[in-house]
Amino acid sequence: MNNHYTYFIILAASLAGPLALSFDKKVAFYKNWKYLFPAMIIPALLYIVWDFYFTAKGVWSFNENYITGTKLYNLPLEEVLFFFIVPYCCLFIYECICSYFQRALHILWADKLLLALAVVLFITGIINYNKYYTGWTFIFTSIFITALHFINKKIKIFNAGLFVVSYAVMLIPFLIVNGFLTAIPVVLYNDAENLGIRIYTIPFEDIFYGMLLILMNVVTYELLKNKK
Repeated sequence: MNNHYTYFIILAASLAGPLALSFDKKVAFYKNWKYLFPAMIIPALLYIVWDFYFTAKGVWSFNENYITGTKLYNLPLEEVLFFFIVPYCCLFIYECICSYFQRALHILWADKLLLALAVVLFITGIINYNKYYTGWTFIFTSIFITALHFINKKIKIFNAGLFVVSYAVMLIPFLIVNGFLTAIPVVLYNDAENLGIRIYTIPFEDIFYGMLLILMNVVTYELLKNKK
């Protein structure tokens, strides 16, 4: 196998299962593609700009041995695809949880859990403001969760229980994919810009970097669905 297709193959393998199962009769995820694809655009654009900046700042970099070499500015094409493929897979999991377990997921403490997490992330982010990955990721995630909390009190657009359970499930494949990307390694992190805490080879910050991305996708997806 040509090593330059490694990142692309990891993404393709990640997408294969959710894409094939999107036609399951119970979930019928394909019927929601008209909401899904528009919902992915704004979060993806924001993350691509964020990625441009962090790559330029040396917060992370990409191993030229494992990418095709096609780039958008300083990002491999595969990295751009990441911000569409991973949300697709995660929203598929979210929709499965909604379809099969929604009645059982009215978790009253989930909203308070997210709010408490936002406080911890904000404090940690401020303390580590000089570390780009930690500071930006924790503070942005905290602000988004807090804003969503207060908006959701006035206009119910988000089920915190569904998200908490769904994201707990999503973390399994998310960490597996990131494990491959950081162990090979396809993506290399500058530990001067993060806490230096690793889950296997994955920076701890990845959990919340991914959480913010998926949370933005879920909220936008629900807003578009509820407008129908």
